[in-house]
Amino acid sequence: MTSNSYSTSSLAKGPVFETKIEQVGENEMLLNLGPQHPSTHGVLRVVLKLDGEVITDAECDLGYLHRGVEKLAENRTYPMIIVLSDRDDYLSAMNNNWAYCMAVEKLLKAEIPIRADYIRVIVGELNRIASHMVFYGTFGIDIGAFTPFLHAFGRDREEILDLFEEICGARITYNFVRVGGVMLDVPEGWIGRVKAFVERMKPRLEEYDGLLTYNPIFMDRTIGVGQLPAHTALDLGVTGPALRGSGIQMDLRKDHPYSVYKDFKFDVPVGKNGDCYDRFMVRRREMSESLKIVEQACDKFPEGPIMGKVGKVYRPGPGEVYTQHEGPRGWLGTYIVSDGTDRPYRLHIRPPSFINLQALKELVKGWKVADVIAILGSLDFVLGEVDR
Repeated sequence: MTSNSYSTSSLAKGPVFETKIEQVGENEMLLNLGPQHPSTHGVLRVVLKLDGEVITDAECDLGYLHRGVEKLAENRTYPMIIVLSDRDDYLSAMNNNWAYCMAVEKLLKAEIPIRADYIRVIVGELNRIASHMVFYGTFGIDIGAFTPFLHAFGRDREEILDLFEEICGARITYNFVRVGGVMLDVPEGWIGRVKAFVERMKPRLEEYDGLLTYNPIFMDRTIGVGQLPAHTALDLGVTGPALRGSGIQMDLRKDHPYSVYKDFKFDVPVGKNGDCYDRFMVRRREMSESLKIVEQACDKFPEGPIMGKVGKVYRPGPGEVYTQHEGPRGWLGTYIVSDGTDRPYRLHIRPPSFINLQALKELVKGWKVADVIAILGSLDFVLGEVDR
């Protein structure tokens, strides 16, 4: 069989659960990366077409975690869907809860108490930091540095999860944000403990830089690798740190501020070259900016109720809405069609991980297999959100 027998779309046909190499031409072969491989950060199978060691094409095989979330939502009432959103991007469940509730609130034209908005901002930004910590630690492992993982994942992220456990009783799937507000008010002394965490984290981020950011081997493995030009990123619909790494300063919290983000001062980090290192640096600098936001929110934390007047059962009038939320991985969109009943006629989620992963095919061409590991890690996708 010659290489011409394989079209790009045919690369990923059929489930292949073991890693195997198949000869497709005199100098070409197919290599299955995944679906069970540490570098794919979940059950993702990538079929690579190689000419010697150089990658000439790639195809992602998705769907191993498909749960039919959008169809499930059609058979649940609006409040019952919040728990489903936890499972999409399980590293950022607070932001997923929030994104879904924003859409329902727009449908209901509900007003959110200011205190609830501040709590949402604090937990949302803490969750962004925790998510970027997972990226920082696992990306280091992808490149061969293990120690950063122990600091970010094993120490600092645990402190955020302790704060989340205190406010909602859970450490991963929080189910905390509610349509109209949040589930519970903050416990006594919780804001003070958040402030103390922010103060502890400031010098630790400098420690992160010493461990990984300016490590010569890490820089050699990531600078100039997997460049994503700005125009290509825009054409593919890439958002979040992956887009900002290409030099496009687009952030919904700044450009279309929702909730109370207009009350806070923070910068939007961007890269210059669109390579793996720039995507890493954007996330590293975003942790600093999120700490700024959390600190300001704690200083201005208002009194008042935590739930608006939305009732226990609601039936929004017929219509459709679309809302967008700046999640740790990009724009998290929610589209709902209401037919006037207590459950959506149709729910659609725009998952940033799924959209950003489409850039992989463009990024890996011309690079070697070892570079694919760095490129995959730099996209920072979550398969629960990709497959839904």
